[in-house]
Formats: sequence, structure tokens, C-alpha cells
Amino acid sequence: IAPTGHSLKSLDLVTMKKLDSKVNIIPIIAKSDAISKSELTKFKIKITSELVSNGVQIYQFPTDDESVAEINGTMNAHLPFAVIGSTEELKIGNKMMKARQYPWGTVQVENEAHCDFVKLREMLIRVNMEDLREQTHSRHYELYRRCKLEEMGFKDTDPDSKPFSLQETYEAKRNEFLGELQKKEEEMRQMFVQRVKEKEAELKEAEKELHEKFDRLKKLHQDEKKKLEDKKKSLDDEVNAFKQRKTAAELLQSQGSQAGGSQTLKRDKEKKKSITPI
Repeated sequence: IAPTGHSLKSLDLVTMKKLDSKVNIIPIIAKSDAISKSELTKFKIKITSELVSNGVQIYQFPTDDESVAEINGTMNAHLPFAVIGSTEELKIGNKMMKARQYPWGTVQVENEAHCDFVKLREMLIRVNMEDLREQTHSRHYELYRRCKLEEMGFKDTDPDSKPFSLQETYEAKRNEFLGELQKKEEEMRQMFVQRVKEKEAELKEAEKELHEKFDRLKKLHQDEKKKLEDKKKSLDDEVNAFKQRKTAAELLQSQGSQAGGSQTLKRDKEKKKSITPI
């Protein structure tokens, strides 16, 4: 708690109210050397009053054990503890001690006349450590565990506020959970089957489209092949007709050449006969 000397901050109250059911709260005033002794006493009274009025449950040192009842009762009256801290060691007398040096003097961390650090250490570590552990386990953890079980639906009373067996609640919740699990498994199985059927239908449709496309391409290929064969046949016919015409032309030309040669020989013979010898 900041040593303001006035009152607790709203944030401090809200935080402690949220935590008092989860952990042991021991209020401590830090840097208590920042205010005077009279202001510190009034501040402690003010803090205690605000904690009570706001319903904040702080840890009280137990007084039921006779061996520690007296010292714990005395320490409960000192709450909240006022402490100071220091990382420096100063030589005081013949000893090195944790202290804070000021122009007006020295404040010793372990001097009970200066602060409550020694009281706090004694209460937490040497006197009430076991009780703190017991309170944490038996009160705070069990309360946390109870709240979590109630959130999960486990209660020790039935709707009529009658005692109810936790084992029966567990069995009922277990059966309810198993029923929901089986229901979800069945829904997932049905969804899986439906998706498989849809996928099979899509694959069959795709296969049908592929077969139709293959048939169209096959028919198109056959038509193209037939057209090419018809063109080839037509070209072959034209080539054969051309060869026939060429052969006929060559034959006519050959016959014409032979007829021309015979007429030339005949004219030469006639010329020789018409020449008169001298």
C-alpha cells in the first residue's frame, strides 16, 4: 500500500476484494518512513476501517493455539505492517546492517523501533508458515475447487436443496457427456457419409462428362480421318487421270514423230528419181 497517509485507492480495494477468496492477504504499507509516526498510526486505523467497511477479508494470525495465541493476538493489532526496504548496507556500531541514510539520520530495516519488517518476517516464516499453507489448501483451494466443480455442474445438493451424492452427480454428468459424445459421433458419421456420397456423385458426373468428351473427340477424329481419306482418294484419282492423259499425249506425240519421218524419206526418194543424170 502506498504511504499516502489518506486512504486506500479504489483500485487497491477492488483488487483485494477480488483476491481475498483466492489467496491470503496481509496488507503492508511500503516506504513507511515517508510519513511520521503519528500519521502512520492514523493511516493504519484508516486502512483497517476501510477494509472492514468494504468487506475485504484479510489474513488474521490464528489465536486458537495457546503456544502462539499471545504473540499472534499482539501482531493482529499491528496490522497492516509498515515496512521499509534497502539494498545498501551501512556500518552501525560494529555491525553492517541494511539501512537507509538520510541527512537527518539513519533508518534501519531490522530495527523494530523504525519499522515492522522484523515482525512481518517472524509472523510469516517462523510462527505462522504452516497455518498459511493450511489456509491456502483447506480454504482457498477448496473454495476454488468447489466453484470449478459447480461451473461444471457438480453440486452437493439437488434442485430441492437436499443433500446429493457427488458420485451420483458424476455418473449423471458422465452419462450425459457420453450421450452427447455419441450424438456428435453419429452426426459426424452421417456428415461423413453424406460428403462421401456427394463426392461420389461429383466423380460420376465428371466421369460421365469425360466419356462424352472422349466420344465427341473420337467421332470428330473419325470424321476428320474420313475427310482426309476422301481427299487422298480424290487426289489419287486425279494423279491417275493425269498419268493416263500424259501417257496418251506421249503416245500421240510418238506416233506423230514416226509419221513425219516416213514422209520425209518418201520425199527424198522422189527427189532422187527426178534428177536426170548427165
